[in-house]
Amino acid sequence: MTWSILAHDPRTGAFGVAVATCAFAVGASCPYLRAGVGAVSTQSFTNRYLGPAVLDALERGLTPEAAIQSALAGDANSAYRQVHAIDRRGRSAAWTGSSCVIWAGSAAAPGFSVAGNMLAGPAVVADTLASLQAADAAQPLPERMMQAMDAGEQAGGDRRGRQSAAMKLITTEDFPDLDIRVDDHAAPLPELRRLLGIWHQKRRPSLATGPRKANPSGEVDRAAIRAGWAAEGLDLQFGDEAGH
Repeated sequence: MTWSILAHDPRTGAFGVAVATCAFAVGASCPYLRAGVGAVSTQSFTNRYLGPAVLDALERGLTPEAAIQSALAGDANSAYRQVHAIDRRGRSAAWTGSSCVIWAGSAAAPGFSVAGNMLAGPAVVADTLASLQAADAAQPLPERMMQAMDAGEQAGGDRRGRQSAAMKLITTEDFPDLDIRVDDHAAPLPELRRLLGIWHQKRRPSLATGPRKANPSGEVDRAAIRAGWAAEGLDLQFGDEAGH
């Protein structure tokens, strides 16, 4: 039903997940990330409990393979599941149950894991991984993942068609720096790319000044905010400025 990317950038410590499918709202079910720990995608008759369970096991120090196996141990329907995980060392592992709908499988390289099921064929996974490996490591991780998902789509993608896509990226915080979703769209990957462009323009610049662990209160630059309002033709003011 789905194919997905897990990626770890050793330069920044970031973890990223990108996923697409011919089902509604894939971003609500499949991707899980935890800063400093790892990333997981749980898919194919998705069991959402597996994502947090794998991350908990990784945080305890288990390898990705052991973490997946420990999470699956209590799942009587594990034959229908597909799960893959990557840790802070760039190590990865994947499980594709024997009852997953074909074509189903996975491939990995240091820092990357790609897995999918109900795909047009093995080239979807192979071409997605090849794109990740060929990309310039200096390029932002979201762009590399976007290009790789496009490569998988060109190879056939989900054999049923397309409906939703999502991308998440986490660095140092307890919440994602990037969390964009296309829940229902005839062309979800082009729409995801459009949203990524908006994120770069509207959201990414404010990440450094927003509340973070290193600066829990963040910074508020009123002059910059007013300049932004003026550029948009907005007549706005702060409450404590009223009447002045």
